[in-house]
Amino acid sequence: MVMLMQEIPVVTHHDNLKKQLLQTFVPLCALTEAHLDALFRDTSVEVLCRGQTLFEVGEYDHHYVYLLSGALEIGTGPLRRIVQAADPVAAFPVAHQQPRLEPARALEDCELLRIDCDVLDAMVAWDQASHYILLDIASQRDLDEDAEWMQRLLRSDLFYKVPPMNIRRVIDRFTPQFRYGGDVVIRQGEIGDSCYFVKEGAVQVFRSTDGRSRGERIAVLGPGRSFGQDALVDDAPRNATVVMAENGVLMRLEKQDFYLLLKSPPARTLSLVEADRELRAGAGLIDVRTELEFEQAHAAGALNMPLNILKLKSRLLDRDRTYIIYCNSGRRSLAAAHLLAEEGFSTIALRHGTDALELPQRVRFLSQGDAACLQLLQQLAAHAPLVSG
Repeated sequence: MVMLMQEIPVVTHHDNLKKQLLQTFVPLCALTEAHLDALFRDTSVEVLCRGQTLFEVGEYDHHYVYLLSGALEIGTGPLRRIVQAADPVAAFPVAHQQPRLEPARALEDCELLRIDCDVLDAMVAWDQASHYILLDIASQRDLDEDAEWMQRLLRSDLFYKVPPMNIRRVIDRFTPQFRYGGDVVIRQGEIGDSCYFVKEGAVQVFRSTDGRSRGERIAVLGPGRSFGQDALVDDAPRNATVVMAENGVLMRLEKQDFYLLLKSPPARTLSLVEADRELRAGAGLIDVRTELEFEQAHAAGALNMPLNILKLKSRLLDRDRTYIIYCNSGRRSLAAAHLLAEEGFSTIALRHGTDALELPQRVRFLSQGDAACLQLLQQLAAHAPLVSG
């Protein structure tokens, strides 16, 4: 029997505190641990000294900023307000509209977390769409033997750049390979053209310092683990040799198939004007954001069916009715519309989500929710010429 081992990362007390903070923010709180870890590696805490400006009106920085400690002054004139790290509203990104509609500066020394909007949105969409597929897999008894490696695959951070509408195709593109113990799967120094997931058995990973010998064994990977994924994104030589430790089954994904997965399939979308027309004709409305996002502001009459539990809630939907689906950016709604359409539902996604709407349109559409949030949106819309000018 092969003893499995892996490198143990050094985790500091500060790292643990930072991860715990990430889990309190919206929509980060909806991420699985694997995706939260991936996001954690790419974020850093910034310090803003008292009196310094965080951003000005009109700036477009493509980031969500979360307040970890301290206090910020946001807005001017009648819209001026103070947000402290302990306030419930601090769970959401600071004045997140892009371009920035309000200025923000530090009233005292602050610690901030800055996250790329597009990276976070893509990760949340993939993470929640994978939950839909995992629930589907769990309901199919004939997939029991494949469940473990599929679950590991969908929970990894390897594919979050793939449009979540392609999530089923990711699984379909993997092909099984039976390998005998001692088989060399990949060699250090060779140019790679595929990556692998271990479905059954185990592999040994060796790294050489001279490029000629097999080198030192640095890891043993068992079911659910992956290797060779660098080959999917660059043409660099393999940095290790991987050998079967025993007979087993590997799932292989070719580089050319990965590139095909990066292309979004055609999707049915509509504008807000077209959505209004469909709603008047009897269409239903589904909000696939998290419950906390929904409670902050949502459309009148919308059903809140977060993408990660949409598979469970879909049984409440009418197959003879068309549903318009929306989220902030359009990613989660496109994934939801696609997945439901595969189940036989008639679905259309709001094009580019609510963030793409002009502020007056957004206020009209997102007319229900938290009173303070709605009031602020209305005030921003009323002062739009002043804010943008």
